[in-house]
Amino acid sequence: MVDMKTSLCGLELDNPVIPASGTFGYGYEFAELYDINCLGSFSFKGTTREPRYGNPTPRIAEADFGLVNSVGLQNPGIHSVINDELPKLAKVFNKKVVANISGFSIDEYVYCCELIDKEEQVGIIEVNISCPNVHGGGMAFGTDPKMAAAVTKAVKAVTTKPVVMKLSPNVTDIVAVAKACEEAGADGLSLINTIAAMRIDLKKKKPILANVTGGLSGPAVFPVALRMVWQVYEAVNIPIIGMGGVSSAENVIEMMLAGAAAVQVGAANLRDPWVCKKIVDELPAVMAKLGITDLRGIIGGAHG
Repeated sequence: MVDMKTSLCGLELDNPVIPASGTFGYGYEFAELYDINCLGSFSFKGTTREPRYGNPTPRIAEADFGLVNSVGLQNPGIHSVINDELPKLAKVFNKKVVANISGFSIDEYVYCCELIDKEEQVGIIEVNISCPNVHGGGMAFGTDPKMAAAVTKAVKAVTTKPVVMKLSPNVTDIVAVAKACEEAGADGLSLINTIAAMRIDLKKKKPILANVTGGLSGPAVFPVALRMVWQVYEAVNIPIIGMGGVSSAENVIEMMLAGAAAVQVGAANLRDPWVCKKIVDELPAVMAKLGITDLRGIIGGAHG
């Protein structure tokens, strides 16, 4: 018998598998396919103060071993999420959810986080300071340690639940940003978000995406994500959620060995909507094969 439980910022999870924000809607859509209570938790769609229709289309471009997206934080807004989406979710999911919050100013982050903090269903607030797709927003906060710290400090001042800062890989030194968030009071970190990228239509000789650039996700980014999780684990003393190209139980184990306490699965959900259930189902056999009896015991196990 193997123990798949893990702990994340004081929240006990049955397993470390968490669908990533933007790839799992608000949960109930996937509940039509399988019982999503088999998951450790999930991070719901990135939510802003006002409703957003997102970036113009085309928003998706295929790439070898991944895809480039420029969705642009399409969501119904914080009030609709609280009044409409969470009640529907409560009918199909009996665990605590990770609330993903995005913003275009510190005031907006504070406004949304203060509201979502009051929701009983929310176990962790994941603050996205790393979305590379929205002009004038997230990326600026996530690429500057001082701004990342300012958002962290402001959000922590109005919340009681654990705050996890979601970091951008589009930086020279992700460790500097991670340490700034920790020093400002972050309870945890999640990394990485997508990597800035683009594709060109050879027939039209123009960029495929209407937004020109987007974020690369999928298996192609896994080694980069793993390296960054490793580096951040060596530099901070708060829990890490690892993500970026995760698509198998083996990937989950690798992320945890690098230092992740839990693991998010993103683009793989778009290719196979059952992938998270499959990973949860396959984890015990993979653990047994590798001689692992307790997942908590392997967190950071590849370090020295």
